Amino acid sequence: MKTLSSSPWIGPVLALAGGVILAFGLPALVGDQAYLLRLATQLALLITLAIAWNLVGGFTGYPSFATAAFFGLGAYAIAVAQQAGWPVWSGFLLAAVLSALLAAPFGFAILRLRGHYFAIASLMLVTILKEVTTGWSDLTGGGMGINLPGAGGNPTAIATVALETMVILAAAALALSMVVAKGRLGFGLACIRMNETAAMGAGIDAPRLKTIAFTLSAAICGLAGATYARWIGYIDPSDVYDVMWSVRPIIAALIGGVGTVFGPVVGSIVYMAFEELMWRNLLTFGTGALGVLIALLVLLLPAGIIPGILRRRAS
Repeated sequence: MKTLSSSPWIGPVLALAGGVILAFGLPALVGDQAYLLRLATQLALLITLAIAWNLVGGFTGYPSFATAAFFGLGAYAIAVAQQAGWPVWSGFLLAAVLSALLAAPFGFAILRLRGHYFAIASLMLVTILKEVTTGWSDLTGGGMGINLPGAGGNPTAIATVALETMVILAAAALALSMVVAKGRLGFGLACIRMNETAAMGAGIDAPRLKTIAFTLSAAICGLAGATYARWIGYIDPSDVYDVMWSVRPIIAALIGGVGTVFGPVVGSIVYMAFEELMWRNLLTFGTGALGVLIALLVLLLPAGIIPGILRRRAS
């Protein structure tokens, strides 16, 4: 007989509940301090994107660089929806649906590639969407960007709502990651990561499972992009399709532990701490110093912080 503690749903439920409590508790602790509000929101955003990338790059073992593509698509989806007078909730729904609808066929096609071939193909999607967005000026504003209606209100109130939304989204992404990791999908993805040929020989439908993971990841990225657009109030192609939206989540996951549930969370916290420390104290040399610290972490803990700690405890 299963007990409550052994239920596969207890972890995701606790993650969601903790996220809701944290989302509405943090603004009260931070108050109207703009710097802390921005930092907390950026951390929640990075955690969300790192978890989304981990569904593909970690669980499945496919190094995707398409995060920025779906992030930008989600941002523009809610911006265009609000320009058309749609309710905010429908803009978020459109961001998730469009990202998933694009990811499903595109992922099914490029996930047949492996290694650096897949990485290059996924990176191409970022460039394609950026060019389409820039050229479709009647809808997206082109290179001039687009303003979101209602963004000219109280900056503190906007930042507070963005923080609450981003934290809840990060908690939902973590809960989804837990469900995937403990379920049949996670088992199939782990088999694919270890040996895809053998997994398919054992009857695992690798193309379908990889496409599901890619689609889930894209939907999360689309929602993150929509939340970011609501927070910033103005977006343009060079911002939301910046390749760093793809690179930073990968670095965070590598630091924390690729393929682990909590690795992206730990890695994002460490990355943000180093980034803020380097930026505030070294300014011009901050990026270089951050790169050196990340390289040292990868060398000392090649599997990431969480797997490294677990291995040391086991030994």
